[in-house]
Amino acid sequence: MRRLSVTVAVGLLILGARPVFTQNVSGPAKARATTPEIPFDSVPNFFKLPAGLYMGEGVGVATNSKGHVFVYTRSGETRLFEFDQNGTFVKEFGAGSYGVSFAHAVRVDKDDNVWAVDEGSNVIMKFSPDAKLLMVLGKRPDPLEQLSLMPGGGQYSGANKPYSFHRETDVAWDPQGNIFVSDGYGDSRVVKYDKNGRFIKSAGTRGNGPLQFSTPHAIAVDAKGIVYVADRGNSRIVVLDNDLNQKAVYDNVGAPWAVCISNTPHQYLYTSNSFPTGNNFDQASMTGEVYKMELDGTVLGRFGKAGHGFKEFSSIHQMDCRNPDDIYVAEITAWRVQKILLRPQTRTTSAGK
Repeated sequence: MRRLSVTVAVGLLILGARPVFTQNVSGPAKARATTPEIPFDSVPNFFKLPAGLYMGEGVGVATNSKGHVFVYTRSGETRLFEFDQNGTFVKEFGAGSYGVSFAHAVRVDKDDNVWAVDEGSNVIMKFSPDAKLLMVLGKRPDPLEQLSLMPGGGQYSGANKPYSFHRETDVAWDPQGNIFVSDGYGDSRVVKYDKNGRFIKSAGTRGNGPLQFSTPHAIAVDAKGIVYVADRGNSRIVVLDNDLNQKAVYDNVGAPWAVCISNTPHQYLYTSNSFPTGNNFDQASMTGEVYKMELDGTVLGRFGKAGHGFKEFSSIHQMDCRNPDDIYVAEITAWRVQKILLRPQTRTTSAGK
């Protein structure tokens, strides 16, 4: 009983070699059938790269207060690009940095500092707007240790160390500047630091119960300091208070790969549902819609569908919704970032109202 045939062993190796984003599967979002569609457009050929530079996997995207767009991409190597508000290339951040290995997310804080979340190096880097390195959170594994922690593989850790990550996935901040990290693939927790990077606390273990996560894949914080965690493997968004106590669960919008919150007086929560609906990882079984929500979990509308064509989405890995009508989506299996313009929803009312 302990022996495996060669065929079975090879099959297990092949399954283990699947990309990270196919580790879990999900059924259709519960809200899909009752949620109105939001009309939208996509801006063609928005990003203009210089000759010799190419977009790889669209892994991270964020904007600053000036409308500049930051794209974290995996190509021959991980690279972080800045574009202006018209999509013209500006500069590259952290070229050749020791902290750059395997991109996962990029965010911009209220002071326009750029934060690169790298799951390959287990490091989060904070850059000033002029690309000066200001802070490093986490520690890159030693070379020998990395042999067992290659991106796309490795074991669940659950180590819960204050200043070490295990393939962390995203970063966010509350109004006081406290830092929140979703960590991630090799751990299943949320970590809180103060604005100077000093550890405050962490919460979460692996599982599907209260205050448990299965691949916390993205994180966002609203203007009141409430934390929203994309618990991707459990097909839900887990809402925490500022002290990391669980407040609510939204489980009606599929498996959230990405979450973002608009930077507006009335804030909206956006989440992408990008998982296959079964065990076959073909285009016909993929979902690809984005949901617009109130912060209390009320679903207002959805847009998009799976595909590689124009105005279709191929595994949205991160979104930016600073302006709730101008959305940027980074697509990991289409090697691109799209700029999406939402049009006003048509509201239907019953007679006499």
